[in-house]
Amino acid sequence: MTERSINVTQRRLLVSALALTCGYAASATAQSADIIHDAEHYVLEAQHGEKWAMEDADIQAKLAALEKKHGNKPNIIHIMWDDTAVGEVGIPEIQAVRGFETPFMNQMADEGINFMRMYSEIACTQTRAAFQTGRYAVRSGMHSVAFPVESSGIDADEVMIAELLSDVGYKTAFYGKWHLGDTEPSYAHNQGYDEAFFTPYNQVPSMWVEGAEVNNVITGLFPELYGDDKYDIDNSWQPNGYVWTLEGTKGGETLEWGPPPTVTNFWDIETEAQRRTLAFIDKSVEANEPFFIAYHPIALGFIPDPRATSKLTANKNVLPEALVKIDAFVGELFAHLDEKGISDNTLVIVMADNGPFTHFGPRGMVETLYTGGKGDFTEGGVRVPAIAKWEGVIEPDQIIGDILHVSDLYTTFARIGGAMDGIPTDRVIDGVDQTSLFLNGDGYSRRDYVMIYQHTTVAAGVKGRFKRDWKNATPGLSMNEFYDLYTDPREANGEMIEQFHVKSMFNRQLARHHLWMEKYPNRPDATPGPALTGIANERPETAKLRTAPANVDKLPFTPEQMNNYPIPLTGSDF
Repeated sequence: MTERSINVTQRRLLVSALALTCGYAASATAQSADIIHDAEHYVLEAQHGEKWAMEDADIQAKLAALEKKHGNKPNIIHIMWDDTAVGEVGIPEIQAVRGFETPFMNQMADEGINFMRMYSEIACTQTRAAFQTGRYAVRSGMHSVAFPVESSGIDADEVMIAELLSDVGYKTAFYGKWHLGDTEPSYAHNQGYDEAFFTPYNQVPSMWVEGAEVNNVITGLFPELYGDDKYDIDNSWQPNGYVWTLEGTKGGETLEWGPPPTVTNFWDIETEAQRRTLAFIDKSVEANEPFFIAYHPIALGFIPDPRATSKLTANKNVLPEALVKIDAFVGELFAHLDEKGISDNTLVIVMADNGPFTHFGPRGMVETLYTGGKGDFTEGGVRVPAIAKWEGVIEPDQIIGDILHVSDLYTTFARIGGAMDGIPTDRVIDGVDQTSLFLNGDGYSRRDYVMIYQHTTVAAGVKGRFKRDWKNATPGLSMNEFYDLYTDPREANGEMIEQFHVKSMFNRQLARHHLWMEKYPNRPDATPGPALTGIANERPETAKLRTAPANVDKLPFTPEQMNNYPIPLTGSDF
């Protein structure tokens, strides 16, 4: 017996024991042969595994018939932008009182699925990590929002969705906001993408320009632009070598695109990403190869484009302005797919990465249906708009109330692309295969639970219609920490006596979750490393990031000690 088969046997025994301890009898035939899911999944699989197996047989037959019909596996396009509440796209009735319209995405909802219960993680980096790896961000160590200069990134050992699909013949591309680190191993084209045009960071550096300093938007990045400060005696701490955009190909060199950073260069990132998206489609169709494209729009910027002399919406704030631009591209994209004759062999998904930036964010970010926003564990922070269309395959005009999580797209894309065998089996994959939900519709989800993290803390848990607030619970005493999301969707009135019966359910859910984390430990943090290395056309400002501002021989510590990673170049930043 091989070591792998022994591990699988041990896992099955542990799952069975765990399920029995928690009040369920696990079915040996229902256990997944290879993929290790979060423990909660096995409770559902033990009850519904036989039905799921029959559904999967039908799904595989349908996918095989589609591949025979088209002569290729299905194409997949995933579009994900920032900070948007449920209802801001896909529901024109809400837009009518918000002062903007997204007609193409609204039409997409009419012609496909409007998911009303898509869960993300609480913020940008975390959701993007979950999408790419199929794992809660806490598992990969990507539990915190990255800001320049980060000197860390997602680990090379994480297996990205692009790697899975590449291995079964897909051409893969990433364009837009990456936000998964600034170390060389974390670059998108070093994480499985054939082509990548990406921002290592978020949109904050859009204001890191001289004009913003002059106009008092920022303070301290360009101190040479104002009077001398005789008390400012350390001129070494402020990094000025940030980059906005990198590009590269798998196995090829890395280049900075559009230096030096200027306001117009920032806004040109978006149009360039859209141009490359359409060009990649053309190239793939010409080569008769299936493709996977992740286009994650920059969307927002903190300094207006000086070339835009008027607003596009009556609302006029940054999010609606961004949404109508994304919507226009969605219309252009579908027209392009029609022109190429591949609309009926292409799954397109559009969604946001987390709720609105209601805390200290730009003006106009608001709650709609749910309470909270970016960073919150309340529904408004982690329920996001999500719409899917696949002409002739997904039934039109569907509103789906089932739970799904952004990590589910990893496993679902792998199923659709025939890449399930490539999913790693030495770690927990939180993503559940939701192909049945996409193809069979409302009521066919294989998930009724979500664990919601803030940093490394489980802040809340969801199980069906119920939710428990663990973060604000009173130690040693149950209080009003339970919610019925059907009767109180805005989580305005936590209950105690009325929901004591759900306490033990959540206790078991948390116990199962923690047991599995003990067996399959998380990566503690993003993997450290020198920032922005390996750039073939590196600017002097960027090189200074790895130049010690003082003679390290005169210091009682070394750069290696401060950064906890080996330094490839002499005199690295500390």
